[in-house]
Amino acid sequence: MRYLKHIAIAALSMGCACLASSCDDLDQEPHTDTTSANVYKSVENYRAVLAKIYSVLTLKGSGEETDLTTYKGENLMRCYFNLQEVCTDELVFSWMNGDNMTDINDMTWDSHDVWVSDTYYWLYYEITLCNEFIRNAESHRDFSSSELATIDGYVLEARFMRALAYWQVLDLYRKGAMVTEENKAGAYVPPAADATGLFEFVEGELKDIADKLPGKTEQEYGRAPRGAAYALLARLYLNAEVYGQAARYTDAITYSKKVLDEGYTLHPVYSELFNADNDKRTDEIIFGIESDATTTVSWGASTYIVCGSASSYTDQDPASVGIASAWSMWRATSQAVNLFSGYSGDARATFHTNGQSLKVLNADDQNQGYLFTKWSNLTDAGETASNTASFGVNTDFPLFRTAEAYLNIAEAILRGGEGADQGADYYVNQVRQRAGVSDLTNVSLQDILDERGREFQLECHRRTDLIRFGKFVIGGWDCGPTNKADKYKYYPIPQTELTANPNLSNPEY
Repeated sequence: MRYLKHIAIAALSMGCACLASSCDDLDQEPHTDTTSANVYKSVENYRAVLAKIYSVLTLKGSGEETDLTTYKGENLMRCYFNLQEVCTDELVFSWMNGDNMTDINDMTWDSHDVWVSDTYYWLYYEITLCNEFIRNAESHRDFSSSELATIDGYVLEARFMRALAYWQVLDLYRKGAMVTEENKAGAYVPPAADATGLFEFVEGELKDIADKLPGKTEQEYGRAPRGAAYALLARLYLNAEVYGQAARYTDAITYSKKVLDEGYTLHPVYSELFNADNDKRTDEIIFGIESDATTTVSWGASTYIVCGSASSYTDQDPASVGIASAWSMWRATSQAVNLFSGYSGDARATFHTNGQSLKVLNADDQNQGYLFTKWSNLTDAGETASNTASFGVNTDFPLFRTAEAYLNIAEAILRGGEGADQGADYYVNQVRQRAGVSDLTNVSLQDILDERGREFQLECHRRTDLIRFGKFVIGGWDCGPTNKADKYKYYPIPQTELTANPNLSNPEY
């Protein structure tokens, strides 16, 4: 059963004095009578607050309440998707001007960009919730030994979620404020952490908690198991050089192997990883962000992807992907489609092509560019899942899955990592065989990048991958930029944050 589906997610104030990274306005009162003084008195309340931490990924608040007053008021994953996908060779955004996405698409953003700002503040909101949870768990100890063991287990999960948020800060911004549970509420301006500081914090947290988290068969679906910490460590190490650190490819292999040692495998049917029954794919999905059309409905996360991929300007029937309303948000670039050229029968080549031209020359022309049909709100039986009128899907977002571990190992081998049990060809071909295409021999780094492009379309990998392979700022794809400055490999700290926290700066911007 899904974690967020059967637990009440209360709009808990938790006594948070500040919701972003700068704590310079600390005379605020909680908006409700629910404060840390009465929340942290029962194990059940700890569980509810932990659910709130997880829900930030997919919800903008509780009920009609919005946690943050931001440009769009949407959730973290919608913001994260835009920053990871819109600026890449995977898609062309349809409403660039109307949705303030032009600067993201064109790599002309600055510290005033609304999506850059929203994402930063959602990440630090999540960090703040985690800090408050950990701080209270460590100070409220009037429980039985068994209750304390349960609460301490919850703390491990909160520390994972905080490490995940800080990794996203590192990957997106390369710097940020550093705040932990040790920083009490008060007149406090957080210090800045550079890429090295963020890297070391994330690494230290994950290495400390990974082996203590529940294993694959012990953890409730929708909550982070041990394999998620291993997977995030592998992702951190694979990108270590991008973050200005020494190469850590052997470590990337070590922790990717730990993922596989947990018992995760490749689910035999690729399409079932992205449908409304994908919460059943615990063989491959290591950690999924839950979406439910009744209890965790939002305009972000998987709803954004499923509805955004479908177009009402074509002959595509929204019901073919299990939705009532097509949002017409984006279309595939010719580069994304051409990754499948010559791969007849590839299970991952899922596009609506009728009436659509391959190349996108004009982002406003809805008949240019194929439509992604990878994601759907259909069940295994091909039926539409429970849906809330015009929006809301039951499809979860797989943040970590087994295929990444295989391709991580293959890439790390080619980059000089040691300790793999097989050669790079073996790990790439395991993924390809599931997709129904022939094996490769003498796999190259370009082969790895292309395979990741086929495997992870619309899964928030592409920007990070292109940067690691040196293919990002050169651009050159449909409606995209060409030859941008290296500063566009990361986003600037928002101007509002620079004003609030003098320890932060954007000299390159």
